[in-house]
Amino acid sequence: MSIGQQFQGLPMDQLIGSPLSAAADASIRLANSTADFINKVGFDAEGNVRNVAFRYEKRSTNDDGTSNLDEMKVDVPMLAIVPIPNLQVDEVNILFDMEVKQSERSETAVDVGATITGTARLGIISVSVSGSVSAHQANTRSSDNSAKYHVDVRATNHGTPEGLARVLDMMAANVAPSLVGSTLKDGNGQDLSEQARIKAEKLKALRNEINQIENRLSAAQDGLSASIVQLKKVGQSQLNVYQSIMTSKMNSVDKPNAGTAEGGGTAGNSNEAIEKYSTAMDTVNQSWNSFQNKASDVIKMIADQKNDNEASEKKTVSNLFALKSIKDDGAVAEYGAGETYYDSLLVAQQNAVERQKVVNQTENELLTKKNEYSSAISGPSQTTPATTPST
Repeated sequence: MSIGQQFQGLPMDQLIGSPLSAAADASIRLANSTADFINKVGFDAEGNVRNVAFRYEKRSTNDDGTSNLDEMKVDVPMLAIVPIPNLQVDEVNILFDMEVKQSERSETAVDVGATITGTARLGIISVSVSGSVSAHQANTRSSDNSAKYHVDVRATNHGTPEGLARVLDMMAANVAPSLVGSTLKDGNGQDLSEQARIKAEKLKALRNEINQIENRLSAAQDGLSASIVQLKKVGQSQLNVYQSIMTSKMNSVDKPNAGTAEGGGTAGNSNEAIEKYSTAMDTVNQSWNSFQNKASDVIKMIADQKNDNEASEKKTVSNLFALKSIKDDGAVAEYGAGETYYDSLLVAQQNAVERQKVVNQTENELLTKKNEYSSAISGPSQTTPATTPST
């Protein structure tokens, strides 16, 4: 058989395709095993995230010399603390080597074997003759076939899938320790006497109230800041209207080489008109730029005014802003009703004032509560450890 015939009939599609198909099936099974692990470990029978509760104690010192021994609890998703099996087939190598060796040798040798013996006499000389013939034939043929088939599959653990990692990050952002219980102790962690315990509990209640007021104050300040930003945005929109009007008027003034200016006039009148408009626009710009800088201060001043001024302030934009406007003829006037954004600016001012009043009220409430706390600390019955009466 020739060498070419040796390779005919080899199932190359199976030799190459079967390992690849097996690797694909293995990838599917590995993906299913990851999904099964996540479902069984990460979620309960109702589909809720399975959490693990960790409890620990935290000690903190108070201003009055006592301490809090707090029992804290934090719930952590199970999937965040266990390794997730995520094996994936990374590489499949198929090596197939086949070697065919064929050799053929033919060797022939002929020896004719025959013996002839004779004697002849030539005169006084006698001659003897002998000979032989032999024949030999040999054939040699050899062949060698060898084949190597090697499949190398490599799989590694890819860790937490990207989508699941993002979900766990969102969960982790909402994980925070919660207070389970708290016990008042003295500065050394010992139990308090009854009198000291009563005082410490009162101080603790005041501290909690102060914390709540501070949280409300922070929310009120955020709301005030948002209202001030909105007020400034409306003011900027009004200024943009004036700038557009003035730019249009300045562009409508005839150039000096045309011989006339707006309304008819000489080149000198044209320059005077441009100067007039430019001066008016500078005045308006200054008033609205000042509005941007002092909006917070003016809102606080309005909120601090007495009740007899509240009615008028709710109907008009405050004169404390000292805002200016542009009339149709380019003259400067006081900012008043009828302007493009007047109503929007008035509403924004009212919202900011109401937010400022809430801030003022909350600040006063916080100051009162802090004064009450200071008085309670400086009061009688300093904290002492509980003692057992001697007998």
